[in-house]
Amino acid sequence: MALALLVRLTPDGPWRNGPHTGSRDRVDPVCHSDTLYAALTSAMAELDLLEDWLTATARAARPAVRLTSMFPFLRDDLYVPPPKTLWPPLVSGRLRASGARFVPARVVGILASGQVLREDGWEVDGMSQCLVPRSGRPGHSGPFRHALRVGAAVDRLSGAAAPYQTACIEFATGAGYWCAAVFASEAAATEWRGKLEAAFRLLGDTGVGGERSRGWGRASEVRFQFDDLATMLMPRAQALPTVARNWWLLSLYDAAAADAIDWTSGHYALETRSGRTATGALKASVDLVAEGSVVASDAEPVGRAANMTPEGHPHAVYRAGFAVALPLPEVQLAPVSELEIPAEVPAEDPLAELELPVLGTLPELEPEPEPALEEEPELEPAVVGEAVDANGETEPTV
Repeated sequence: MALALLVRLTPDGPWRNGPHTGSRDRVDPVCHSDTLYAALTSAMAELDLLEDWLTATARAARPAVRLTSMFPFLRDDLYVPPPKTLWPPLVSGRLRASGARFVPARVVGILASGQVLREDGWEVDGMSQCLVPRSGRPGHSGPFRHALRVGAAVDRLSGAAAPYQTACIEFATGAGYWCAAVFASEAAATEWRGKLEAAFRLLGDTGVGGERSRGWGRASEVRFQFDDLATMLMPRAQALPTVARNWWLLSLYDAAAADAIDWTSGHYALETRSGRTATGALKASVDLVAEGSVVASDAEPVGRAANMTPEGHPHAVYRAGFAVALPLPEVQLAPVSELEIPAEVPAEDPLAELELPVLGTLPELEPEPEPALEEEPELEPAVVGEAVDANGETEPTV
């Protein structure tokens, strides 16, 4: 059981998570866990908790608090990057599942329990790459969309203006970002739950991500929920196994020396991370295991916070790669039920019971005599209804 503090932030305007390329006209829909850790560390410094926070997390062999990345939510649906071992599922083609980057956590619960996803109830929103319930209404139906905001840099001496565009994320009504802080023990939850709530409220006022000077990245409302992480994500799903070999990552992951990961198994991808410190010093570029990856290990992966301090920098700089991972069962997907088969396809194969002869032993068939042709009697036309012509008059139809 992983006790966690689930946080929902309702945006008060646009948000910007810069891509690793640094392009202004591109935006990342995910606020990655290392960025969130850095933002919370700054908030802890404002609350005079910096040393305690670093001692309990970055400097600890097993951190007291680990953070997921920030993913979108829409009303009651918490969106997650689906496990790469379960997604895309086996579908008939009516649902373009491979185009979905995020799916509701309850969908993962369906697949993890071996059930089949009903294709006719879902569709992929092209703008946000989110799997959403099929509404039948055209237009935007996802939790967010990408947008470009125009600005201008003005030369104070000459007055010349240089316009530019900055990409951002705009959220739909009832949508926002969610994340979770997972505690190592009940004692850690008792110590850090209240402090984390204060830090998240502070971030809601000051902002997270880029363009905070323009008011971006702020939240009008911050809500909290405290319970087991898997229960909060998939409340109606079957319980996840207590012993597992496959671990589904909800954060960026940098393997610690003590983590016994079988890199020849699993299904994972890498995310390139870079950036600059608050003083402008360039951080080293590193590749971390991306969210949604599934790593193989006999024990829960922990991860580490690597020391990335540039030479001559006045204080330590860490890159958080702590793992927030949920165990996945060994899933054998159930066969498609009769309700999943389209009406035009028979539920049973009519040829299944036929015994076909072995090649080379086909019996010789005698030609059947052609039947004698009989004259068919003429049929009187029967009136079966009325039709309306172009003049509005009715006439019988046969």
